[in-house]
Amino acid sequence: MSVSKKGLLSAGAAFVALTGLLISTFGETQTQVIAKPINNQQASTLIAQNQKTLRVAFPKRGEITDAQNKANAVATFLSKQVGMPVQAVVADETAAVEALRAGRVDAAFLSSRPALKAEQLANARLYLAEVRPNYSGGHTYSSIFVVPKNSSLTSKNSVKATLEQLRGKKMAFVSPTSGSGFIFPVGELVKQGFVPNRDRLDNFFGQVSYGGNYSGALQAVLRGQADAAAVSEYALNPPYVTAQEKSQLRVLHAITGVPAHGVVIDDSVAAPMREKLIAALMQLNQSPNNELLKDLSNATSLVKVDHDNHLAPIQDALKRVGIEP
Repeated sequence: MSVSKKGLLSAGAAFVALTGLLISTFGETQTQVIAKPINNQQASTLIAQNQKTLRVAFPKRGEITDAQNKANAVATFLSKQVGMPVQAVVADETAAVEALRAGRVDAAFLSSRPALKAEQLANARLYLAEVRPNYSGGHTYSSIFVVPKNSSLTSKNSVKATLEQLRGKKMAFVSPTSGSGFIFPVGELVKQGFVPNRDRLDNFFGQVSYGGNYSGALQAVLRGQADAAAVSEYALNPPYVTAQEKSQLRVLHAITGVPAHGVVIDDSVAAPMREKLIAALMQLNQSPNNELLKDLSNATSLVKVDHDNHLAPIQDALKRVGIEP
């Protein structure tokens, strides 16, 4: 359903959606027919009634052709289940959120912070969360502080005592936008009273660096450039580190309850079609359909979640560190 979200409902967007504007991946126009403007309420109603294609943004992981092929396979399956063509669009999360906002996709696979942004910009909501075998909480996982195996830092009988040992140490985060590699660990430091927000980390650590990704942050520890790193729990496995490198590291402290990635659906998708899409996605949990899901994102199943409850931990962590959702 191709409708502008913050303007769904400007008169111009209304006749784009209702008069045959064909849109390729993220908005290249192919043909346009002009019609008389209609009001916003009429546009919303007619679009819901006349939806002919569902567009889903799938995660951009690995080589683009391979990612597109995997997404196409899932889209073909979903098409049969919902009785309507489903178009697969492969995109990074920033592009997927923008596509939701602009009405160029109807649903997207997103991680927790982009899911909040999709709610803010497009009024989309998260309905399903991924379950992965390397998530300790099933559809939640842990953000971990990692140190060298031979480090003098040890896990104490309280979180505060454990993290106090990091005072004056060299700390490697993933990036200032990473959930498990920055937002959750810094949120814990704020919660324990070590720093007031993300801008005062230098008052606690002797040095702060950013690895750029999980591997980069962990390599800083392995090479002695940092005393500790913050990453996702699953980053202590290939392909992020080798088995030998993993044996040289250990977890100092784990922050549980980080919300897993999931599927958000735009509010302009009519309720009956939304339920059809959710039911179709849940069918990916069943054999032999499950391989499609595993190939797509390494998830073994999808579970229904409440948007607000599932995303509450990231919402709280963002507030603590002083970042807008």
